[in-house]
Amino acid sequence: MTTPLCLLFDSDGTLVDSEILLAEVMAEVLPRCGLPFSARQYMEEFRGVRFLTIVLELESRHAAIGEARRQQLEQEMRALMERRMRAELMPIAGMPEALDSLAAHPKAVVSNGPEAKIRCAMQSVGFTHHFGERLFSAYTLEVWKPDPGLFLQAAAAMDQAPQRCVVIDDAAVGVAAGLAAGMQVIHLNHFPDTEATPHGAIAIHHARELPAVVARLEASATA
Repeated sequence: MTTPLCLLFDSDGTLVDSEILLAEVMAEVLPRCGLPFSARQYMEEFRGVRFLTIVLELESRHAAIGEARRQQLEQEMRALMERRMRAELMPIAGMPEALDSLAAHPKAVVSNGPEAKIRCAMQSVGFTHHFGERLFSAYTLEVWKPDPGLFLQAAAAMDQAPQRCVVIDDAAVGVAAGLAAGMQVIHLNHFPDTEATPHGAIAIHHARELPAVVARLEASATA
């Protein structure tokens, strides 16, 4: 019997509805050190992007804040984000049911966020039993999407060939990384009116569509 396809999920905006929380936290923290920023700006320009990359881009537009302040800023942001996740975080609509339907598939979380944040998110919405310790963080592996290396290292750790992996991601950086890794990519596109799904990826607009798309990919892989 063929082993089911391996599913590599992004966290923020894919498994958990954390994007707006993160946007609001950044909009609260960044202006404290002279970096103007809004929640809308995060959602429109920086969704899924590494925090340091965002800060450095804002510094290039406004004013340098220095390494020490940069590190303090990130600590403040992470602490506030964890408090809000534990109090407010919800799963993406339809994702609990989708994960239950996909229980037979090996799966992991592959995120640009720190491992502590991924773990907090999975605990907060009750997804820990789906993923266990299969949490792959860019901060741990020192490679960030859109570099395909993050997905490739996760696949190798899962003992899976890239062509047997399916990336599920809502952000452009994750979709690009999955395609560059030579994997099948499902783009959970929350903003179809303003965001195009790249050629080579499969667009869905709700998590309830996920099991059927995975089933079609499974059938194609075994044909």
